[in-house]
Amino acid sequence: MTAEIAVEKLSEAEARAELARLADVLAKANTAYHAEDAPAMDDAGYDALKRRNAAIEARFPDLKRDDSPTDQVGAAPSDGFTKVTHAVAMLSLSNAFDAEDVQEFDGRVRKYLGLSADAPLAFTAEPKIDGLSLSLRYEQGRLVQAATRGDGAVGENVTANARTITDIPAEITGAPEVLEVRGEVYMSHADFEALNRRQTERGGKTFANPRNAAAGSLRQLDAQITRARPLRFFAYAWGALSAPLADTQKGAIDRLADFGFSTNPLTALCTSSDEMLAHYAHIEEQRATLGYDIDGVVYKVDDLALQERLGFRSTTPRWAVAHKFPAELAWTRLEGIDIQVGRTGALSPVARLQPVTVGGVVVSNATLHNEDYIKGLDSKGQEIRGGKDIRVGDWVQVYRAGDVIPKVADVDLSKRPADAAPFVFPDTCPECGSDAIREPGDAVRRCSGGIICPAQAVEKLKHFVSRAAFDIEGLGDKQVEQFHIDGWIAEPADIFTLRDRYGSGMQQLKNREGWGEKSAQNLFDAIEEKRKIPLARVIFALGIRHAGEAASNLLALHYGTWAAFEAAMQSAAGQEGEAWEDLIGVDGIGAVMADSLVNAFAQEAERASIDRLVAHLDIAEAKRADTSGSPVAGKTVVFTGTLEKMTRAEAKARAERLGAKVSGSVSAKTDILVAGPGAGSKAKKAAELGIETLDEEGWLTLTSGA
Repeated sequence: MTAEIAVEKLSEAEARAELARLADVLAKANTAYHAEDAPAMDDAGYDALKRRNAAIEARFPDLKRDDSPTDQVGAAPSDGFTKVTHAVAMLSLSNAFDAEDVQEFDGRVRKYLGLSADAPLAFTAEPKIDGLSLSLRYEQGRLVQAATRGDGAVGENVTANARTITDIPAEITGAPEVLEVRGEVYMSHADFEALNRRQTERGGKTFANPRNAAAGSLRQLDAQITRARPLRFFAYAWGALSAPLADTQKGAIDRLADFGFSTNPLTALCTSSDEMLAHYAHIEEQRATLGYDIDGVVYKVDDLALQERLGFRSTTPRWAVAHKFPAELAWTRLEGIDIQVGRTGALSPVARLQPVTVGGVVVSNATLHNEDYIKGLDSKGQEIRGGKDIRVGDWVQVYRAGDVIPKVADVDLSKRPADAAPFVFPDTCPECGSDAIREPGDAVRRCSGGIICPAQAVEKLKHFVSRAAFDIEGLGDKQVEQFHIDGWIAEPADIFTLRDRYGSGMQQLKNREGWGEKSAQNLFDAIEEKRKIPLARVIFALGIRHAGEAASNLLALHYGTWAAFEAAMQSAAGQEGEAWEDLIGVDGIGAVMADSLVNAFAQEAERASIDRLVAHLDIAEAKRADTSGSPVAGKTVVFTGTLEKMTRAEAKARAERLGAKVSGSVSAKTDILVAGPGAGSKAKKAAELGIETLDEEGWLTLTSGA
C-alpha cells in the first residue's frame, strides 16, 4: 500500500493515488466527526493523515486536488437544519505537537512581521475546549441567531437549541450593535456521567465521551431534548462586529466576560515561546481536575492590529496555533486501588482514577498488573518507572493505545501527598477471606478458596458459557451474573437443572423481568442442545488454569474419551508413573499445565463439582482423521534437532494428520524419533532404548505415500 511508503520515496503515480485515498478517508472522517457526532478515528490518527497529505502536496504541488483535505474545514451541514452562511468564515487552527513546533510558530510570526527574536511580542494561551464550535449573533444586544461551524462557510441554524443553554445570555448590554460571539459548547464530566446513567436506565444511546454527548445534544431537531441536556458554553472569539471590542485578544475576551459570557479562567498572557510552553505544562497538570475536557492549548498573537497584518492562509490564521496534548496520554489523580479476583483466583489490582479523557474515551480505571508493578518492579525484579512505586493520592500518567486497557505509565513524585503510604498488597482474598498465595516464580497472588470463592465462581460460570466453551444461546455474562446473585446457579451443573427448578411452579424464569414465555423456552431448549458436547469443549469449559482452547483440543485428541481423560488425571495425581509421563509427553502440555490439570481433579470439592456436571452430559468422543493405511497411525513420534525442509509446526501437523501422537519427550512408549542436525540428549536416550530413529529425509520417505 502507498500509505506505508515514506513520502520522499513516493513516485508521482503513487503520490496521486495516495492523495486520492487520503481525500476520501479524511472526508469520511470529517463527516463522521462534525456531522454525525460519531468519530470514525481518534484525533492522533486524523492528524497524522492530514500531515501526510500536506507533506505529499508540498513535494508534488501540481498534484494538489480540488477537494484537498488541506482546504477542508469541518463538514457540510446536515439536511435536518436550515443553513446559515457565516458573515466571517469559521476557520480551523493549524496544529503544533511539540515544543519545537511552538518555537517555530513564534519564529514564523516574528519573521512575517519583521520582528527580531528579542523584540516584545505577547501571546494569549488558553485551554482548547474539546466540544462543538458555535457562533452566536447578537443585534442591538439580543440573540437573533446561533449556528454551528458546518464546513466553515455554511453552518446549521441551531438558534432554538442555543437558547436553552444557561451560559448563553438571551440579551446583553453595552455591546456593539452587531456582535458575533464564538465559542465552544461542552459538557462537564459530572453531567456526562449523569446523562449516560439516565440513558442506560431508559435503554437509550450512551455516549463515548463528553464531546460526542455535547455535539449530539446541541444538534437535536427537538429543542426540548437539548433543554434536558446539561450543556455549557465558553466564549473565546468573535466574528462579525459593528465596532471593535478592544485592541488586544485578552482585552476582547475580558469584554466578553463583562457582557456575561463564561470565559476560561486559565487564559494567560505570555511574552515568549518558553512562557507559552510553561503555561501549557501548567494547564496539562490541571487537565484531570478541570471537570471538562480539553485537548490542548491555543496560542494567539495578543495585539489585534498584528493579527490583522498576519492575516489568514486558506483555512487557518497565521496568528494562532493549537498545541495538542499527546492523544494517548493524560495526567490524573489515583483515587484508590481496588483488588479484583478473577476466574483462576488471580488478585488483580485496578487503579481508580479521577475520570479523564484519553484517546477519545473517558478513563476512570487502569490496570496495575500485579503487586510488583505497584512497587516499581518488573517480572524479573528490575526497576521500572525509575523505581517509583504507586500510591493512593499520586498524580499518575495514564496511557491508552487503541483498544488496549489503560495503564499507569508514570508517577509525578513532586505532587505526592505527604501522607501517601506505600500500598500493602493483601495476602487474603477480599471476596472470601481465603489465603492469597504467591507461588515461587509466579508474578500473581492467587486466592486458594477455589469454588467457595464467589468471585471465582461467577467468573468460572462466565467462562463456562463463553463462545469457545458451551456457548449456550441466551445465557451470557449478564444472565449468569444475575442468576448467580439470585442463587439460581452456583456451579455449571445447575445450568442443566434450571428447567426442572424454574420452568414451572411459584418462581418461573418466564416471570422474571426481561424474560417471557418465549425467551425462557428458547433458553431451556438451548441448554438441552448442549447436553451433547465435544470432549475438547468440556475440558476447556472447566476453566482449569493454563488449559486454554488449543491445549484442550490436544488433550481431547490424545485421550479420545472423557473416561480415558478422567482416568488419566486421577492416575497422574502423584505426578509420577506412566500416566504422568504420558501426560507431560503430550506435545504442547508442559509440567506446569499438567500440574494444574491433575490438581483440579485431586481437589475434593472441585472434583465433586465436575462429577455433578458430567452426570448431565453426553460427551462426544474426539474425532480423529481417517488414518487407514498410514504407516504411523497410533505411533508416538518425537521430533528433535533442526528440521530443514519444514518447520516444527508443519512436521507436527503432518504427523497428527496421519494419526500419530506427537510427544515432546522420549520414553519407552516412543515409537519413532525424527532427528535433525543438532539432536542431543533425546537422540542419545532413543539409542539407549532402541527406538527407531530417522533423519528428516527418512521421515518424509516413510510418510510420503500416506
